[in-house]
Parts: sequence; C-alpha cells; structure tokens
Amino acid sequence: MKTKSKTFNPGSWSGKPYNFFGDYLWNKYKCRILKLPINAGLSCPNRDGTLSSEGCIFCSDDGSASPTTCGTTDIERQMTFAKDNFRRSDSDTRYLAYFQAFTNTYAETATLRKLYDTAIAFPGVTGLMIGTRPDVLDDQVIELIASYRKPQFELWVEIGMQTMHNRSLSLLNRGHDHKTTRDAITRAAGSDIPVCAHIILGIPGESWDDMMETAREVSSLPVRGIKIHHLHVIKGSALEILYNRGEVPMLTIKEYASTLCDFMERLRPDILIHRLAGDRNEESLVAPLWGLHKGTVQKSILDEFSRRGTYQGFLHEDLSRD
Repeated sequence: MKTKSKTFNPGSWSGKPYNFFGDYLWNKYKCRILKLPINAGLSCPNRDGTLSSEGCIFCSDDGSASPTTCGTTDIERQMTFAKDNFRRSDSDTRYLAYFQAFTNTYAETATLRKLYDTAIAFPGVTGLMIGTRPDVLDDQVIELIASYRKPQFELWVEIGMQTMHNRSLSLLNRGHDHKTTRDAITRAAGSDIPVCAHIILGIPGESWDDMMETAREVSSLPVRGIKIHHLHVIKGSALEILYNRGEVPMLTIKEYASTLCDFMERLRPDILIHRLAGDRNEESLVAPLWGLHKGTVQKSILDEFSRRGTYQGFLHEDLSRD
C-alpha cells in the first residue's frame, strides 16, 4: 500500500524544511565542519579517449574543480590554501578532505590509497569525500574506500547520477546508462559506504514529470545523501556552445525554487541534503546569473516551502510497505 511518509518530523531539522547535511555534521561533531576541495590530478574516462575525448557537456577543462585548489596537484598545498581561504573565525573547525575534480577513483588502487592517505593525514581532517562516476567504481575500489570506515569519521562517495533517464544521459554525453548507476550505488551501499547522489534539474528535454520520476528513483535507491544542482553553463564547456545557439533554455530562479521543492517533497525524508543549487564563481559562469547569489537562491527555496507549508518527504510514498 502506498502511504504518505510520516517518518520524520521536520521540526527536528533545526527549523529547516529539509534534512540539511550541515546540521547533521554539527549535531554529530559539535563544531564547524568545512570541506577542503582537492584536485588530485586524475583524469576521466570520458576525457582521455577511453569513452570519449569530449567529456560531459556541462563540464569544463577544470573538471568542476574549486578555485581553492590553487593551480597545483600537491594535495597538502591545496588543502592548506583552502583552509586559509575559508577561515572565517577562530572557532573550533574540522575538515572533510573532498576529492572533487574529475573522477577520483580513476587510477590503480595503490595510487588511490596513497592519495586518500595523504589527504586524511592533514591536520584537523575528520572525513573523506570522494567524487566519481558510477562506471569507475569496481569492487576493488569499493573495498579500498570501505577500509576507511571508522567511528567519528565521515566517509562518503559522491556518485554522478544526474538523472535516471537514459536519453538525458546520452544528451549530456555521460557515457553510461542508468543501470550502471543503480549497480554502483547498490554495491557501494552494500559495503556500508554512505552514497551521495548528484542530480541536475533543468536538463534540456526533461519535463516536470521526468524530474519527479528521478526524485522517486533516488528515494528507491540506498542513498544517504543528495546534491542537487540547477543546470548552469560554465565557460569553456560544450554546453556553452549550445547555449549561445539558443538551444538550451535556463530555469528562472522562481522556476527552480518551485521545481526543487516539488522534487524534495518526493524524496525520502531521511536523505541528507548536501547542496540545493550549483555554485560557480563569476569568472566561470555564463548562465543563469542568479546562481551567483547563493543567499538569494536559498531564501527563494525557503520562501517557497513556507508558502506551501510543506517539507522534504511531504509527498514521499513508501513503496516498501504492504
């Protein structure tokens, strides 16, 4: 029998209408936790000719790297630079080593172990986050990542799902299908590795129904977190060419806030929300420019939830119950 989810009381989410990852970290560690983004200098099978030399159409030459990686592949220097760049106060702060750029499981396991070990040895690090593709997550790599599990240590693998629709994955030039994503998430979760699924809203050709179907699919998978982005155009990406031709419509901030709330209402309430929108700097962003104003975007989302009187999981249907 389908039933509306009653699992969570939204009042337990520190006053937010969604299960925010930042609140979860604060409640667990009782201090400020910041991500230190890392570019390990790894490539991607969708760029090095294994699958394609073009890459995903939304990705630029920096592989979505944060500017705080400071133009070096030296992990300790990157993390030091990011730590200094992010410092806002003298309050107790700990860090998550976040392998962000390109595909961070795309190397021999011995090489990956050395990279991960270097990152978690950095002073104050209390967790490891690894961004990757679902088709570069074999059992040997999963075993390696699982070896980092320990109490009071935050371990996540972030898998680029983007959408459940194969036609959209083809348009994005992902080089894999959704079956591959399901398999990767299931195997990682089966080794007790928390999985964060990366989703894009506003993919050209996707209808509202398509995006809501992806929300229901995410909820059916053993994911513990989700990072949601609006489609945005980065300078130097293949998507920029299509956008300049007028072939890629952009969601307005109002449309995005509405669609995002629709999406989150259908998510399982226990899924941690790692991110609500894309984040790029002014130098690299082509469109939509409202994405530069993070506070405004967040307020629009909160205002929309408030207007509706709903919250994450409000329309979630628990299909596991008979």
